[in-house]
Amino acid sequence: MTGITLLALETATEHCSVALWQRDADGHVHVVARRLHAPRQQTELILPMVDEVLSESGLVLGQLTALAYSCGPGAFTGVRIAAAVAQGLAMGADLPVVPVGSLQTLAQATHRQFGACFALAAFDARMQEVYAGAYAVDASGLMQALTPDVAGASDKLPDDFRQRWQEAVSSGSGLAVAAGSGWATYADTLAQALPVQHIYAELAPDAEDVALLASALVDAGRAVAPELALPVYLRNDVWKKLPGR
Repeated sequence: MTGITLLALETATEHCSVALWQRDADGHVHVVARRLHAPRQQTELILPMVDEVLSESGLVLGQLTALAYSCGPGAFTGVRIAAAVAQGLAMGADLPVVPVGSLQTLAQATHRQFGACFALAAFDARMQEVYAGAYAVDASGLMQALTPDVAGASDKLPDDFRQRWQEAVSSGSGLAVAAGSGWATYADTLAQALPVQHIYAELAPDAEDVALLASALVDAGRAVAPELALPVYLRNDVWKKLPGR
């Protein structure tokens, strides 16, 4: 096993977090992180938080293996902030980037914090819709998608999405949970078709989980050039209506 040092950014929701994640050649992991609930403040907070974790770790950008970021879906401004900052820092330091989905990041948080084996992650997407992702933990302890993430009305999610979740939960064993702001708003309609044992509606994606997921992608040679640090919206029709587009 080779050592990896990652700087991870997460701003897809109303939270803002940064993590400096180090794994040595023996597999030991050390994390220095900053996290805040900061609606509409990510732009002002993200770079000072980056400086703090680098300073505490005694590192500079050029010593990193890669920059990881939560690429979305999520709040449109939030996903653009993480992508833009990751791209700018990576270009300046000549580093690759590692995009990680925000719903997968939230699912990973349920495993890290609660030991969940299955996670139904959902964000409130406004306009009476949610972004939703169905995940199951693999043998290495990482949450992997059961089916592609979707966007849609909470009571009209695709049949194959609902069916895949129901099959996985009924045929597997272990804790099945729900997480994210979508459950705070639409728990009644979501729970009718997506059975879960516990709901953690206040849980948000975190940079520490971005880094863990990104480390596996780095190991697999899947880091990319910084110009490919792009946001993922899922709802491109809304993106086209944003000011300046």
